[in-house]
Formats: sequence, structure tokens, C-alpha cells
Amino acid sequence: MAIVDVVKYNGGPDIFAWKYPSEELGTWTQLIVNESQEAILFKGGKALDIFQSGRHTLETKNIPFLNKIINLPFGGRSPFTAEVWFINKAFNLDIKWGTPSPIQIQDPKYGIFAPVRSHGAFGIQIEDSKKFIVKLVGTVSVFDKNSITKYFKSLYITKVKDSISEYLVKNKISILEINAYIDELSSYMKERIEPIMSDYGVSLVNFYVNDISVPEEDPAIKKLKDALARKAEMDIIGYNYQQERSFDTLEGAAKNTGSTAAPLMGAGLGLGMGLGMGRTVGDEFGGISQEITTSGNSTATKKCSNCHATMPSTQKFCGVCGFDTSKDSAVEETILNPICSKCNAKISSKDKFCPECGNKLNLCPKCGTDIIEGSSSCSKCGYEIPKKCPNCASEIPSNVKFCPECGTSLVKHCDNCNAVIDETDKFCPECGNKLGGN
Repeated sequence: MAIVDVVKYNGGPDIFAWKYPSEELGTWTQLIVNESQEAILFKGGKALDIFQSGRHTLETKNIPFLNKIINLPFGGRSPFTAEVWFINKAFNLDIKWGTPSPIQIQDPKYGIFAPVRSHGAFGIQIEDSKKFIVKLVGTVSVFDKNSITKYFKSLYITKVKDSISEYLVKNKISILEINAYIDELSSYMKERIEPIMSDYGVSLVNFYVNDISVPEEDPAIKKLKDALARKAEMDIIGYNYQQERSFDTLEGAAKNTGSTAAPLMGAGLGLGMGLGMGRTVGDEFGGISQEITTSGNSTATKKCSNCHATMPSTQKFCGVCGFDTSKDSAVEETILNPICSKCNAKISSKDKFCPECGNKLNLCPKCGTDIIEGSSSCSKCGYEIPKKCPNCASEIPSNVKFCPECGTSLVKHCDNCNAVIDETDKFCPECGNKLGGN
């Protein structure tokens, strides 16, 4: 094969690394490197030298390493085989990224889980040509924009998911409000992705989030938007949900023609509407509607222990919040006569240890029940025992995935396959790996 006289770049504009197709070179071969490019000469799998922009003659005096690898003279022109790589160091600011499938994220403000999609663009520049070739390009002959997107796909998808979740929890922002914080979120993500790309000789110039969207047809999103629209309507008119239920009760009683209270209810409802559904009229007639049955007779009332709404004493479920009031009797019995969960001996609410068996007591702050060690909630009233963040030691609800104070992830993963595991698991449910300390 003939010795190449001139070596220059013949690749496309979106290529970051391009290998010259011929390896038959010789001393005196002309190497032409364009502006915003660098060329690297490889021999025997090792980088010999890096050439900046300009015209270079491959001579032993310019490349000292050639003295060691070229031993046969050919009339002053020694042939040798070597690889020449051209590295594009120009800024490329329009590399697209996106999440191919929705990311499930819990809304820290409303507690719902919603599928989130996101897309944007980022810009890079090859900062260290040698590190880029050795660590990322390898043996492929062409490394272009699509290769960059492919290689870093798992990186930005993971970082986008974690960054959005952490940012929402840390700043207590709803998913529906996140698009108002896109600039801050873009900078937040860039700070987390930049160090990793730098390890491969790539400088992350910028990282932009163009849009974060949730599907409109998702049931949870539909329900949340309907609730927010209803709340906004109530705020504009000037009443709340409990008052609305009271007016519904008044209206129902007024329409019941068989009730002796119907004329009074009709008059009260009209008066309440005339006064703009004022708090005083709404409260007064709300109390009357709870105390009057459809037959017009008075009956005893009680208050819901959950929302404190007034209701007939014979009614089991609260008409305002739906709470099962039959649980109150069991809770009251526990408060009056607390017992040890280990030996069932009677104890006092001031006791720290059982006087009979010496068991350390863990009394529920809501109902006084002695909670069994290791339980996540009270068996009587359902009170959820808060847990402590492993990072900042703040008390947090048991059902959250990120600490609302410091943003630390509370979800545990298997060390072997990274599957989500429960605190009580001894073995990973996905790969069977024995979990240490879980």
C-alpha cells in the first residue's frame, strides 16, 4: 500500500471523533489540522503526541517517539503504520435529550403519584482529547452526536429523575407548578451531571430543561385538577367545603315536603343565600339541620373526633369526613384503661415500664395504647409512628420517600440488582441477594 502524503479531516460537522481511514504513513507526511480541532497520533495502541491546528510534517525531530519505533531507512523517508484521530473541539449546543418513558414521582404537596415526562437540550465541548478517546471512543472509527446521546442516556435519565424528585421535595413544590421553576431546575441538574461527564474529558457547557409535563388523561392528575378548580371556585365565592355540605343538608331538608322542618329550612337557605352564604347563618342553620330529623323531632347529637363536625348520636359515619365514629368507643376504653401489650396488666399513662413484667412501654400519643415494638402504626386508632431521617434525624411520616427537611432519599435498594426493597426484607425479592442490615 502506498504511503499517504497528506492526512486531513474528511468527516461531517456533527462528528466529535474521526479516525483517518489509512494507517500507512511515513516521515515527511503532511498532517493538516483545522481550527477548533486536535489530532492524536497512536502507535501500538498508545498515544504518541497531540497536534494543534495547522500543518505538521511527521518528522522524527518533531516526534521523538518515532526514533524508537522506526528503524529501517528508506532513502530518508521511513514508512510506518499509525492511527491518526481528529477530535472536534468546537462547541455543540444542540444535543437533544428526553425521557423515553414516564417517571413516577410523588407530589410532595398533595401526596399523589404522577407520571412525568421531560425533555430538553444540552451543550458540550471536548475538553481533554486524550481522555475522551481512551475512555469513551475506544475502537470505533466515528463518534458523533448520536453516540454521545446514546452513551449518556442512562446518566441523564437517572439524574433527571433524582433531580426533579429532590428539587420538588426540598422546595415543597407541586408537580403542577414545576414549569415555573425550569431555569432553577436546569442549573440544579447541570451541577449534578457536569462532574460525571468531566471524567470522560467532556465539558458540559449548558443543560436546559425545555418542558416537564404530566399526561392530562391520568386519573390522579384529573382528580387533583378538579379538586383545585373547585377550591379556587370556593375561594372566589367565599365559602369552604364544610359550609358547602351544610348548605347541601339545608337544601335537602327544604326539599323534603314530609318534614315539619321544611319551611324553616327553606327560609334559612334563602336567608343564607341572600347574605352571601355568610358564616353566621351557615353555622346556625348547619347546627339546626344536624339536630332536626326528617320527621321534625329533636335527637341527641355528638361530635366527630376526627373533624369535630356535629352529627346525630345514632349516626355511625361522619357526613363531613367519612370517619367511622364507632372506633371512638374502643379508643376511649383504651384511654381510660390502658394495658401492657406483653402481659395485659393495667398500666398508667405516666408509666415508662410495666409494673408487672417490666416491659418498656411505648404509649400512642393519640389514644394511649401500648404499641407493640416494631409496629409502624397504632392498632387502635391507626396513628402512624413517625420515623427519623438517617441524614438529619428529623421526624418524618412513614409513607414519604424523601426527607422534607434535607431531601435525602429514604427508599432502600438492593446492592446487587438495585431493586427497591422493604426495611423488613432479609433477601432481595428480585435476585435473592442476602441483605445485610435490612
